[in-house]
Amino acid sequence: MNSGRYTLTQVLDLVERKTLTRLAERYNIRTRHFGCRQQLICMGFAQLTWRESLRDIEECLNAKGPAALYHLGLREPVARVTLAEANEQRDWRLWQDLATGLIKRARRLYAGEDLGLELDETIYALDSTTIDLSLQLFPWAEFRSTKAGVKLHTQLDLRGPIPVQIEVRAARSHDVLWLDTLIFEPGAFYLLDRAYMDFTRLAKIARAGAFFVTRAKDNLRFSRFGSNPKTFGSGVSSDQVGQPTLTKAREAFPWPLRRIRFVDPDTGKKLVFLTNHLEVPAETVAALYKNRWQIELFFRWIKQHLRIKHFFGTSPNAVKTQVWIAVSIYVLIAILHKELKLPGSLHRTLQILSVHPFEKIPLHQLLTETPDNFMDTHDPNQLWLW
Repeated sequence: MNSGRYTLTQVLDLVERKTLTRLAERYNIRTRHFGCRQQLICMGFAQLTWRESLRDIEECLNAKGPAALYHLGLREPVARVTLAEANEQRDWRLWQDLATGLIKRARRLYAGEDLGLELDETIYALDSTTIDLSLQLFPWAEFRSTKAGVKLHTQLDLRGPIPVQIEVRAARSHDVLWLDTLIFEPGAFYLLDRAYMDFTRLAKIARAGAFFVTRAKDNLRFSRFGSNPKTFGSGVSSDQVGQPTLTKAREAFPWPLRRIRFVDPDTGKKLVFLTNHLEVPAETVAALYKNRWQIELFFRWIKQHLRIKHFFGTSPNAVKTQVWIAVSIYVLIAILHKELKLPGSLHRTLQILSVHPFEKIPLHQLLTETPDNFMDTHDPNQLWLW
């Protein structure tokens, strides 16, 4: 990385200029002064440094002066009206396509990550999180009579973890409907909670040659054909093969199904899992579902450390633009973390970048571990407070 460039610029340089140019042409976006690159710089700065509003972005960037803005890649002072107009009018799918390309790059880097499971197959977790909005400002996202919101439906590759699919929908839509839009990968595992428990949709996963692990609903009626042996002390109380008892459910899912009863040794909680994989050990099924928790951690991470709970625009296009740029920043940090072989977590990398956006230091030098004895040095003339 060039030490004469700002750290913010070095991060965004992972996005090639010709890529943005090609995407702008794809969606017929023509600009003269404030192009897509400049929009990415402003919105990326907002994500990395936790800006509160368009005015906040404008004032913080313009405070650096014309020379700094020029070296950052901005040809003129930032105007919040111009940025708001770009977010409102430029097709949000440009940023979705950008994030999709970055996701492919990140998944190649993290493909060898060890999940602690003796499985070579790709493992996905599916879930959604709701972002509450003001009904007055976002009437198109009406959720309840006094409340608005959107849902981020997410498919997460647990090796990373890297989001593979994200769809922004009105919070009113049921989670299970999102499965109708997905194309399932043969041989992969899909981890789902009980909100996705629908035999018609689960059959779609089975027909694709993929496997699912989900929690059974309390009212599930199950007819047992036989039982598999269980390992003493594994937490598995039963491992049965059978099919749904109700005719409608059996017609929707005509293949054999495993029901595994498991008692969590740490909490004592009793869990019942369903899967269409008939050979993987029952303990592995339980471990797979436990790994589904990573998607909850992903949602918590992006809500706490990126700017998606408060939006800079109120239209659907502006909201989706901000979400996809936030995803792009998350994936850029993941790529950077892996390519530079950085110590610690993604959170550490983000925190350091957030307080040094205008430092002219090579990224690998800025983000490497602080020496252990750094905090041990002190002025011998400085008295201790206690």
